[in-house]
Amino acid sequence: MRAAGGEGAHLKTQFALSHLDALESESVHIFREVAGEFERPVILFSGGKDSIVMLYLAKKAFTPAPMPFLLLHVDTGHNFPEVIEYRDRVMAEHGLHLHVVSVQDYIDRGVLRERSDGTRNPLQTVPLTEAIQSYRFDAVFGGGRRDEEKARAKERVFSLRDEFSQWDPRRQRPELWQLYNGRHAPGEHVRVFPLSNWTELDVWQYIARENIELPSIYFAHHREVFARGGMWLAAGDWGGPRDMERVEKRRVRYRTVGDMSCTGAVDSDAATLDQVIAEIAASRLTERGATRADDKLSEAAMEDRKREGYF
Repeated sequence: MRAAGGEGAHLKTQFALSHLDALESESVHIFREVAGEFERPVILFSGGKDSIVMLYLAKKAFTPAPMPFLLLHVDTGHNFPEVIEYRDRVMAEHGLHLHVVSVQDYIDRGVLRERSDGTRNPLQTVPLTEAIQSYRFDAVFGGGRRDEEKARAKERVFSLRDEFSQWDPRRQRPELWQLYNGRHAPGEHVRVFPLSNWTELDVWQYIARENIELPSIYFAHHREVFARGGMWLAAGDWGGPRDMERVEKRRVRYRTVGDMSCTGAVDSDAATLDQVIAEIAASRLTERGATRADDKLSEAAMEDRKREGYF
């Protein structure tokens, strides 16, 4: 006869959640918590892998009911064509409506000016904060993860922003036992990060397990690129390459996707999910540290942008 203690241990092991199941459960709980606490929540959706997983989890949290969130994208105008094509196709296939705010519109109106380095990533802050104020969003979902960058590692799951969308780390609230405080004053809002505790490897393993489709740019392909700042940047009409920068065709893929002017490719032969997962497992550099020029501007580049209202 099996001892009572042994039986209990067996049952505990049998019904224990896997690592990915535990992460999924936490994220689903966060989406449902926001739906219950806030009046006008919105998901930032760019067509990048983290926002794709975030949208998948949000839909899963309320199936078979419709997802109770609006969708928003701040379009820099320098996005990768494959990603925009994927974004629009997903919206059409699932009958979703995406609010698109254009950085180019702000440049045309003289509200923003092009930067000398050609990147528009830092220019997203004003359109984003104005969209939040205009649509009166009180909770804004972002796909940020703590393993990406040290400023993001400071972030709580529920991160309070003041009436100017600015972030003050001293106003961070404790989140013991997965209890989230969404209280905010009129004009303030909360940034919500349901993937906070995920890693890049977790995201890819979950994509593989759930068979989630991604833009082809995340897998190895041949592309015209040039070297700048220790990265392979895509050639395009955003301002690159310069006169002395030589364009060459290389087999690359992208670990993260943002503005073409600041998102670098990595040399890779990883053309399948299993190969990508193996490559990431062996990497010792975070995706942003390896491939995002906007995070190399200074030691506190991301934190400075977050204080101004960036995600």
